[in-house]
Order: sequence, then structure tokens, then C-alpha cells
Amino acid sequence: MPPLSSLSSLQLSRSTPLQLLRSLGSGPRGLVESDAEKRLLRYGENVLPARRVPSLPIIFLRSLRDPFTAVLASLAVVSALVAAWATAAVITVLVVVSCALRAAGEHRADRSAAGLRQLMASTATVLRRASDDAEPVTREVPVDQVVPGDVVRLTPGDLVPADLRLLRATGLAMHQAALTGETAPVPKFPVDEPPSHPATAEPSAAAPDVDRPELCFQGSSVASGSGTGVVIATGSRTRFAAADQVPGHDRRTTAFDRSVYGISWILIRFMLLTPPLVLMANAALRGRGIETLPFAVAVAVGLTPEMLPVIVTTTLARGASTLARTHRVIVKRLPALHDLGAVDVVCLDKTGTLTQDRPVLECAIGAGGAPDASVLHWAAVNSLWTLQLAEVPSTDALDEAILDAAEQRLPEGADAWEYDPVTALPFDPVRRLSTAVIRTPRRLGHHTLVVKGAVESVLERCALGDGERRKAASLADEMAAGGLRVLAVARAERPAVSRPYTPADERGLTFAGLVGLRDATADTAADALAALRRRGIAVKVLTGDHPGTAARACRDLGLPPGEVVTASSTDALSDAELGELADSSTVFARCSPEQKARIVRVLRERGHVTGFLGDGVNDLPALRACDVGICPPEAVDVARETADVVLAAKDLTSLDHAVMAGRGSGAAIAGYLRITLSSNLGNVIAMLTAGLLLPFLPMLPAQVLVQNLCFDAAQLAFAYDRPRAGALRHPLKLRPHEVLASVSGFGVLNAAADLATFAVLVRAVSDARAETAFHAGWFTENLLTQALVMVLLRTGRGGRVPVTAGVLALTGLLLPLSPLGPLIGMAALPFAYYPLLALVLTLYAGALAWLTRRSGRPDTK
Repeated sequence: MPPLSSLSSLQLSRSTPLQLLRSLGSGPRGLVESDAEKRLLRYGENVLPARRVPSLPIIFLRSLRDPFTAVLASLAVVSALVAAWATAAVITVLVVVSCALRAAGEHRADRSAAGLRQLMASTATVLRRASDDAEPVTREVPVDQVVPGDVVRLTPGDLVPADLRLLRATGLAMHQAALTGETAPVPKFPVDEPPSHPATAEPSAAAPDVDRPELCFQGSSVASGSGTGVVIATGSRTRFAAADQVPGHDRRTTAFDRSVYGISWILIRFMLLTPPLVLMANAALRGRGIETLPFAVAVAVGLTPEMLPVIVTTTLARGASTLARTHRVIVKRLPALHDLGAVDVVCLDKTGTLTQDRPVLECAIGAGGAPDASVLHWAAVNSLWTLQLAEVPSTDALDEAILDAAEQRLPEGADAWEYDPVTALPFDPVRRLSTAVIRTPRRLGHHTLVVKGAVESVLERCALGDGERRKAASLADEMAAGGLRVLAVARAERPAVSRPYTPADERGLTFAGLVGLRDATADTAADALAALRRRGIAVKVLTGDHPGTAARACRDLGLPPGEVVTASSTDALSDAELGELADSSTVFARCSPEQKARIVRVLRERGHVTGFLGDGVNDLPALRACDVGICPPEAVDVARETADVVLAAKDLTSLDHAVMAGRGSGAAIAGYLRITLSSNLGNVIAMLTAGLLLPFLPMLPAQVLVQNLCFDAAQLAFAYDRPRAGALRHPLKLRPHEVLASVSGFGVLNAAADLATFAVLVRAVSDARAETAFHAGWFTENLLTQALVMVLLRTGRGGRVPVTAGVLALTGLLLPLSPLGPLIGMAALPFAYYPLLALVLTLYAGALAWLTRRSGRPDTK
């Protein structure tokens, strides 16, 4: 039994089949059952590395790593140390609620995504023997019981259970889209001679081993034909599993991290500076000592948007829940919903997204280059009788497309069923053509051979002059450059023979013409691409397909491809040069997984927020390199595990719904930040100024706490606000410095209103109750101005915010007059204060409305 280290699918493939079987301790008759059991114990089950859904407590603890949540927790500790128990309790409750909401949402998403998992195969057909002398028996075994050295049989529709080296094959073609992104089935056949390069050579990042004809990899499926191969790698040693372990492709800081977290860190710096400044200023100017520490902590808390984690988490959780409920889109990582709203570049593969996984006939032309229905007719005759007579296990997609087109386009009387068939030679990946033999109508004793296949293979069997051959080849090249898959059709009429027909009879043919097929475009792709463009999102197509095929699909969908870039031509470019090229180009063809990831990375480095839509193993590096990874539900397991968002279907319409939900959530978060930071900044400036001008503290810590509780409770309404239509027109990006620059103007205006309130209080309040009345007057004014800010600066629509603002205003007016007022150090205000306060608030509201119009609402920009 070979050592574990020797089981490399690359190294074991560098040998002849006989050498390979010997190195694996196996043979054409398969393994002995007892040997297979030993190998299973030695090499382990044939499963991918386990990925467990984190438990709810684990996700809760991870939520504490949020920088803002961590700082709030630190403030709670500091408040407890200075005996501000109420403040500490409130902050602790906010932290717990925020983390619980986030953990519940992400755990629900993880469980939903886990429910989409699909086994790559349930069973595999292997040859096993009871003993060395026993005859081999074909057995169905669970795929996780397949071991290196097992001889596996493949039939149409089978999923390849492990990495295999073919020993025999008949017309075998594999779907490898999950590994390479290529839509067309790839011919596979055994190779007796080993490759010329040495077995010790290390594979490069873009090694073409997946395309080698003698190798079949886990993750691919049988399109047609049959084959027998020996297992050379299982479990974590397969190419499929290795693609999920490529180092250096971990996702970096996302758009959410750069925006919300960026704002948080700027606020954190101010918060950490505020208490020392308050202490030093009060000590220098008022001779106050450590007794001002609770007030200093209260000021720092006043600057803090305590509800930020709760609002952000609630808003994103509501958006994710709505998406899952109405559009069946699963958001696995809540901040990814915000990132979707900020996306301005979407990179995607062509296969299955812009196009369906099936071809359709585009044209049929004669030898002279003109449309010719007879070429389609003879192609249909070949497809029909090859399928019928050769007993092909499954219908080839190209044959299906030709037969469908013939049924729709050809007139009655041109039915391929009208012919009397003789025999057929099925498609062979070496010959690259198929032949149907029919009895020639109205010519007794004659047969007609109808041949269809690769252009080069058919032309070399045709009786053509050099000029005619070059003209036909040039015409085929022109069609291929236009994005078509081209097949040649030829015929030959021969006297009937009694012997079996062989490939040697496929000579001296008469060239009939060419048929061109293209990938069928997805039904909703054109409308979805137009919608993405209207929303300001650029689409980049990164595909492994031929440049002409990719360009053709884009043109069919109304997406101008421009000059298609072949990815290999970008390898010599620097990141800066590639970034400029990626900005100006739409289609990159012949992309390897690493090239896709590099293009996504340089776009991010140029300031774009990138989304990547992929479904295969070849898309994993790019899914990790982007801001938000997206996949359809049919994606391979490892792609679904890596992606942040799982769409309802392989359909760009689902992506559009997700983007709009992300913009709605982002707009609500941006509106909350704009309002709460404006109000908090103004209050802090006013409190610091009053603390230096007044002989007493401008507001007691308990009053600061009650004020914050009232405003925090009111701010929950923002999580349920509906964004205006204007906020959804363009990608929403929260740039920290721009947000804080915008907020500073409103904050200074709010501070001016507070200072004007000081003057009113000095005029209206008698000295006998100056301190308690001052506290009450400023408390009332603060909640009234905050209510005005909520209404005048809101960017959403709906009735919850105005109603909540009204309740907040009533609280500010009535609380000092209630029995609770004296308990927290506030006294009733004289009636003369209220008209003056109304004048201050009217002027403040007018100035706020003017400044809002001048700066422009975010939803109107």
C-alpha cells in the first residue's frame, strides 16, 4: 500500500496506466474488499474537510470583536468603577442586545445556507473482489468509502467521486464548469504514453491539468459516454479540495469595515480624549477635582452613538430577513448587506449567469458562405440517427440544439425521420466527428454517409482543393471569432456494402457547409443588466471562455463588450496598469482563478466596492478577494461556504433585489449616523462650554443618562424607516471623513441653539433655583432640538420617525413637571421660559432647514 505522501494526483498521473496501477497496489480487476477497508482506515473517508456551522454562543462572542461594541463595553466598565451604576447598566444592556441581534441573524443565515448543501455524489460504482482469486463484482458503495486504488466505472450523469486516471473510455465527455467555468463538455480518453515533462515538476498556479484528457476530477460530471478509471486522490487530497485551500486569498477589509468601522474609530478617538479634557479644564478653571469624573464619563457617553451597534444590526437583520422571506436570498454575513448597497462594480462569469447551460443554433451556411437550409437538414439527420443507432447513453447538448432548430425552421417534408437508417459511428474524442449511414432515397443499393464534427477533422476528410479548404477554414474561423461554436457537415454517396462501416470509410466526402451554435442567453439577463446599469453599477465579465464567445454573449444581451482582453496578456502588467485596464474594459476572457482574483483586487485598490458572482471551485480566490461574495444555490459546496450571499436562483434579477435591499439598509444607517452625530456633537460642545462658564455642572450624570435613554429609545425608529427613492439610485458609500465633515456643520448649529438656550435661562430663571431650573430648561431644550433633528434631517419615509419624535418632544416638556423631575435634580420652569424657548427653536428649525437645503439631502444627490 503506497504511503500517504505519494498520493498526489499530479505525480501519479505522470506514468503509464500499468505503472500507475502498480504504484497504487491495484489492478484492472479492482481492490480486494479487505484491502479497501485497510486503505479506508489509512487514508480516511472520501469527504471534503468538514465545515461546521458556528454555534450561537460562538457567534455572540465574535460580535464583541466589533470595535464600537468593545469601546461601549469599556465605557460600561469605567462607569461601574466611578459608581455610575445606571449608566453602566444601560450600556451593558445595549451591548448585549446588539450582540444578540447580530448573532441570531447570522446564525439563522448560516443554518439556511447549510440547508442548501448538496452532496457531490451519494454512491459510486466500483469493482471489488472478495479475495485475490475471486472474480471482480460491480458494487455501489457510498462515495465516502471510495479509496485510492479503487477502479471506478462512469456512466452518463454520474458525478466523479474522486480524482481519477482513465484506463478505458468510450465517447466520454465531462462537464467541468465547476472547476474551469467552461460550458462545453470536454472530451476525455486514456493516454498510454506519460507526459513529456518530468514527474517531479511542481504544478503552476494556472496548471492546465484539469484539461488533460486522461484525468477526471472530483466536482465534474459525465456528459456522455462511459469510462473506467482508477482513483488517484480522495478527500482533502483532491484538486477540488485543494482549490479551497489556496493561501493568500483571504478577504481583506470590506466596504462595511471601511465605512461604519471607520466612523467608529474616529469617534472612539474623540471619546478617549474627552474625559481627560473635561477633568483638566474643570480643574484649571473651576478648581474641581475627581468629583467631575462621573460628569466627564457622561460627556464621553453623550458623544457616543450608543445605539449604533443596535441600529446597524437591527437594520441589516430586517433587510436580510425581508430578502430571505420575499426573494429567497440568504445573507450569511450581515455586514455584507451593507456592502451590497455600496457595490459599484459587479464581476461575474458568463456561464450560467448571462447564458444558460445549453446551446442554440444561430446559423447554417453552405460552402459558399450563404445561408443554406439543407446544411441544417443534413446536420439534423446526423444528430438523429447517431443518437438512435449508436445507442448513445445520453443526448448531446449540440445534437439537441440542432434537432430543435430543424423542427422549428425546416419546412414539412424535410423530416430526418423519413430516412431509412443503416448504422452509425458515434462521436469519438480522437476522431472528433460522428457519422450516420442511411439508405439513399430512390437509389437502390446505395448508402449516404452524413458526417458532422470539428471543422478541421471534417475538412481533412473532404475531397477539396487547397483553395476551397482554406476558404472553408477561413469562414469557420470568422464564425468562431464571432462567438459561435462551429461544426462542419459533409456527405458521401457510396454503393451499399455488407460489411460493417468503419472510420476508414469517412474519406472522400463532399463538403456541405457549416452550422454555428451559440450559448442561449439567460431569459432575464438583459433586463437585469440594464437595471444594474441604471443603478450605477458597472459589470465586468471574467470568464474562462473563448474571447469571441464571451463578446457574443455580451452583445446579445445589450452589454457592449468593447475590446475583449485576454487574461494572459495582463500577466506582465503592474497592478496600477491592470487597474486602469480593468476600469476601462468590460470582458476578460481565458481567465484562470488567480487572474480573476487579481482583477477583483486591483479594482478594490482603485476605490471600487466590488461584488463577485461565482459558482465553481475556480471562483474561490475571487470570492475571497472581493468586498462581497455572491453565489447561486446551485454552486458547489465550497463556493456556497465562501460566499456572503446566496441568491434565490442563477439569475441576475435576484442580485438586483439584493442590491436594492442593501441600499435601503445602508440609507437607513447613514440617516441615523447623520442625525445622531449632529445632535451628539452639538450637545457635547455645549456641555463642555457650559461646564467652563457655569459655577455648577451644566447637567448631572443622572440627567445625561435619562436624556440619552430617551433619545436612544427614539432612535430605534430609524431601523424601520423606509428609504426614499432617491437614496436607491446610486451606490451608497459612507466615507467617514465626508460624513463627519457634513455632521460638523449641523453639530455647530445645534451647539449654537444650546448656547442661545443658556442666555434664555439666564434671563428667565431666578437665582434662587438657578441650578435645578437650568438643568430642567436645558434638558427640555435638548430633547426638543433632538426631535427637530430627527424630523428635518431624516432621509427615509414612513410614519414611525415623526410619531417617535413627537413622543420625544412631549417627554422633554413633561418630564421636568412630573414627580420624576425632582428625583433627578430638575425643577419646574417659569412660564416666561417657554415663549423664549419657542423663539429659539423656531430660529433653530429655520436655520436647520436652510442648511439642509444648501448641503442637499443624500437621497437627492
